Amino acid sequence: MVKLPPLSLYIHIPWCVQKCPYCDFNSHALQSEVPHEEYAQHLLNDLDIDLPPTGGRREVSTIFIGGGTPSLLSSEAMQMLLDGVQARLPLSPTAEITMEANPGAVEADRFSAYQRAGINRISIGVQSFSAAKLERLGRIHGPEEAEHAARLAEELGLSSFNLDLMHGLPDQSLAEALDDLRQAIALNPPHLSWYQLTIEPNTLFASRPPRLRDEDDLWDIFEQGHQLLSAAGYQQYETSAYAKPDYRCKHNLNYWRFGDYLGIGCGAHGKLTQPDGTIIRTTKTKHPRGFMAGKYLDKRHEVADSEKPFEFFMNRFRLLEAAPRAEYSLYTGLAESTIRAQIDEALAKGYLTETAEYWQITEKGKLFLNSLLELFLA
Repeated sequence: MVKLPPLSLYIHIPWCVQKCPYCDFNSHALQSEVPHEEYAQHLLNDLDIDLPPTGGRREVSTIFIGGGTPSLLSSEAMQMLLDGVQARLPLSPTAEITMEANPGAVEADRFSAYQRAGINRISIGVQSFSAAKLERLGRIHGPEEAEHAARLAEELGLSSFNLDLMHGLPDQSLAEALDDLRQAIALNPPHLSWYQLTIEPNTLFASRPPRLRDEDDLWDIFEQGHQLLSAAGYQQYETSAYAKPDYRCKHNLNYWRFGDYLGIGCGAHGKLTQPDGTIIRTTKTKHPRGFMAGKYLDKRHEVADSEKPFEFFMNRFRLLEAAPRAEYSLYTGLAESTIRAQIDEALAKGYLTETAEYWQITEKGKLFLNSLLELFLA
């Protein structure tokens, strides 16, 4: 029997002031003014088309507005958008509603208006507190703006806020990486996303690769940074996510627990489980021009049974919490016997431990996560 997982909503705002050289997200440098209300209406039209498969059967527990730079959207358009969402979907009274923001586009008046529209959590893309490193990353803000944005988020009395911080930057020393982390911790964010810079295909860094640290240096940065975060009261709960107690990102938890989510906007991805156990994945049209011509859906894919084990564990084993064994069958519709041989191999290699109720990824499993996940490839 299949259990229908919790439902979230992801909304994509595709524009940025300029494209960063490391970014492989679906973002587009602004060529003119953002079409604020027009794009908000297209988002709601897109949502209208996505609603029938949900059957009105579940409330939305989290909303995440990502990009691009969502804080380029006017507060009036944000109000229109969130009012429209609430008119179409039952929203949990305790819903977490997050918006990503660039420190260079953070203003007190605008953020108060975002808060009135319903935003109760913001994720600020700081990346570094070094002016030289920010310039190398193509960021449009400086260290002072990053600090200002974080202090503003705290003063607004939001339910939470997150700082995005990168390490392993071009020519970044251990001391510089740890100094960035100390400055972030000093701003007292309830949540910190601390992730390593990787060179992704189809980015400017991929065509002109910068010099990065070797694996031993990167491990030293991670190990000492992890100790700093732990000493400051942050708990690692996902590969690159740290939070103070009770401040984990509920939206991301739903992703990693193999929850469902509607995805609206340019290039947004969605996942929806049907009552018969079918899992549908969708991808929306990437370019704003095509999306705003009303061509919202780009791809629709039914996940084959042979693909479900890898998809389930690719998400579940990013989390450090124990994975309930029963959820594999409840969320995929497959018997545990379909992956028994792979689980036994993972246990033998020391990647997992197992009880009658749970699978728990080990320290070795975290280090060799790709090798663990490869066991479940069809």
